[in-house]
Amino acid sequence: MGLTSNKVLALAVLSGVLLFAGTVWLWPRLARRTWRAVIGRVGLLLATQLAVFAAVGLVANQSFGFYGSWADLFGRENGQGVVVDHSAGHPADGAGGALRVVGDRRVTQAGGTRPEAAGRIQEIRVVGRTTRIATPAYVYLPPEYFQERHRGRTFPAAVVLTGYPGTAEALVDKLRYPRTALGLARAGRMRPMILVMLRPTVAPPRDTECVDVPGGPRTETFFAKDLPQAVSAHYRVHRGPGSWGVVGNSTGGYCALKLALHHPDVYAAGAGLSAYYDAPSDPTTGDLFQGDEGRRKRADLWWYLKNMPAPRTSLLVTSSKSGETNYKDTLKFIERVKDRKPTRISSIILESGGHNFNTWRREIPATLQWLGGRLDGPGSDRAGGQADSPTGGSAGDPAGDPVGGPVGGPADGVTDGSAGDGGEPLK
Repeated sequence: MGLTSNKVLALAVLSGVLLFAGTVWLWPRLARRTWRAVIGRVGLLLATQLAVFAAVGLVANQSFGFYGSWADLFGRENGQGVVVDHSAGHPADGAGGALRVVGDRRVTQAGGTRPEAAGRIQEIRVVGRTTRIATPAYVYLPPEYFQERHRGRTFPAAVVLTGYPGTAEALVDKLRYPRTALGLARAGRMRPMILVMLRPTVAPPRDTECVDVPGGPRTETFFAKDLPQAVSAHYRVHRGPGSWGVVGNSTGGYCALKLALHHPDVYAAGAGLSAYYDAPSDPTTGDLFQGDEGRRKRADLWWYLKNMPAPRTSLLVTSSKSGETNYKDTLKFIERVKDRKPTRISSIILESGGHNFNTWRREIPATLQWLGGRLDGPGSDRAGGQADSPTGGSAGDPAGDPVGGPVGGPADGVTDGSAGDGGEPLK
């Protein structure tokens, strides 16, 4: 029986009830002061508390989707995600705000300390030129950025977003984006890329869902305009069209898909890991639209795909057959996008997973490879379509072929995928 099975939950609840009843029934017999009676009382109390704790934990896990299987719970689920391209054969297309570097750190376990060998992670503070939104972030610069022979080279870039509430540090330390990107580039499985890592919560503690809130934070404008301009003004980002991508998990995944759909002129590709497809309304978001029905509809990706012209951009969605609450919606989203050319859709569907760091670590290598194959820049094969070459086989998805080629295939061996932490609960 699986971790998320109702039978497991019922068994845990039944065990707790029976142990409680047994404790009440046997307590008079265990009231003596003998060592056997004391051990009996301690054993019954401990077993009852463990059963109740397990039942509460199972209810919480089913409600929030922290773990999708027993292997996921104990950190033994390490099978890597595989990108499935649902648009195989579809042809590919061929002055910012203030940014200040406030810190510098090396990429952990990179096999070197010099930036020319291991790259660098810089902590920055960004102030949007038009929105005046100020937020911290981390920027990963690949080793080539510092090498003399590449001193005039420009690089594609990707915005990497957390869930809500999330921390930018988690993208570096828990999800290991810089370490994974470095390993993939060293193995020749993706081109070197600049990563701009931050949380979508640019007006904490409010969850703005990357929406331009009337009379409030203009979060979508910040990510669509201010952030790329500020980073491009400070770093050697490739200036041609199709140079930027965006990826995120949970809330960040919703933002990534929305930014790619709404702003294809900025983001040539958007990847949503465990994403949802419409902005929620809850105490953390407040009233995002202030009665503006046009803004509300635009934030609904279902409505947007149905009623607006299909943009020329690439999307990637991920889910798990077991353990993810967005699985059915993700399959529906794939089918909806497949009919909306020139928008392109790919997916990573795991057999089991959850809404946690371990699952996302299994999906990130293939996601970065996919992203690199969708962005323009030096060494890009986006115009040539190599990243779209199908190799056959399946990834546990009902349609499509896994993407092959040097930047689109599985990411086996790049990250270990092991986890002792399930991650913080994210929306």
